[in-house]
Amino acid sequence: MSRATGEAVVPARWVSGFAACHAGLVTYSGRVKTRLASLVLLASLTGSALAQIRVDLVLDQNQFLPGEAIPVAVRITNFSGLTLRLGHSSDWLRFTVETKDGYLVPHDGEVPVAGESELENSTVATKRVDVAPTFALKKPGPYRISATIKPANWDKELVTPTRSFEIFAGTVLWEQAFGVPPPAGSANPPEVRRYLLQQAIHLKELKLYVRVTDQRGEKTFAAFPLGPMLSFSQPEKQIDKQSQLHVLYQVGARSFNYSVINPDGKLVARQTHEYTDTRPVLRADRAGEIGVSGGLRRLSRDDLPSPEPNPGAPPALSAPPAAAVN
Repeated sequence: MSRATGEAVVPARWVSGFAACHAGLVTYSGRVKTRLASLVLLASLTGSALAQIRVDLVLDQNQFLPGEAIPVAVRITNFSGLTLRLGHSSDWLRFTVETKDGYLVPHDGEVPVAGESELENSTVATKRVDVAPTFALKKPGPYRISATIKPANWDKELVTPTRSFEIFAGTVLWEQAFGVPPPAGSANPPEVRRYLLQQAIHLKELKLYVRVTDQRGEKTFAAFPLGPMLSFSQPEKQIDKQSQLHVLYQVGARSFNYSVINPDGKLVARQTHEYTDTRPVLRADRAGEIGVSGGLRRLSRDDLPSPEPNPGAPPALSAPPAAAVN
């Protein structure tokens, strides 16, 4: 309170949005004081209301190849006192992706988030989606992503904190164009696609990736890591009669990963093989079927398809698959 005038004295930093503000202390009339008090009260109420619902965005990793799935999780914590209605419209959950310079990344529609649900008071819900198919994330570089949530029975939009991630190119080790077998009876020529093997360091670990693109590399059908690899590993690769890619590469001192990828970029087989008296290698039998020859297969929970229980078989190792040539 000013002794000279009887007016309230307010630090200028409290009212930094007004044109009348300047360095030091500023005095205001009764009308301005009333408005200022109302603004402070409104800001306090708004902050309190938003604090009743917490929203966050979680990424399990922050580096991706172009075309690789970018799974994100939106976590909603409800302490509003209400049961929140979610998923009432196709845009109740929206995502924004921008470059490091603040330019919005173009997107094709919205990320699919359909499905109504209710979130009771004092509970937490998590919505998981893949944002990669929606946004044009082909150019390597850093990006930022955030999400906006609008429950049906809540009068404000809720925005998550921004998270950062990076699109990186990796190093191409090998690529090969191939024809996709057409459906039976089709008179159309085979579609031409490309397989690529790439290596990249993620979290200080060297990994081997596979990508499936169109002939020009402009469209990526799938991109994902096959797993960690040794720096001196030289992956073996062959394409079979069904245009499936077979890859065998070293992941440990005596361990090898064997994977099979179909033309759509789906992982259809995964096995682990061990170096014994002989080294595992890719071979084709007389019928042209490709498999692993040499070494021994070690059964694992990560096998695809999962191995069927066989009480008569050794618990850890099995013979090479029938398609292999010894």
